[in-house]
Amino acid sequence: QVQLQESGPGLLKPSQTLSLTCSVSGDSITANDYYWRWIRQPPGKGLEYIGFMSYSGSTVYSPSLKSRTSISSDASKNQFTLQLNSVTPEDTAVYYCASRKAYGDYTEDHWGQGAQVTVSS
Repeated sequence: QVQLQESGPGLLKPSQTLSLTCSVSGDSITANDYYWRWIRQPPGKGLEYIGFMSYSGSTVYSPSLKSRTSISSDASKNQFTLQLNSVTPEDTAVYYCASRKAYGDYTEDHWGQGAQVTVSS
């Protein structure tokens, strides 16, 4: 079973760059049919999709965050990373990394525990 764990700084100042790493165990991030995702939940709000990287390395980002977002991976460490530039207090949220394995009608999702990120001056 895939397990995911987020890591990164919990407190940032406005205009800084958020960098979160997701460490994956249980399967390779380059294994076929996997999509490696970032989702966040601001306080008092619902889940917000940030973007994903496919097993082949292609990326898709939410239109609302695309200009500030980058997702990359390090296959040697079996990790993938989220970078969000020029953060503001509105970026305060619990950030989750998640996996989705999907082929045909089959879908299997796993989530990390989440990492609290607070942006404050």
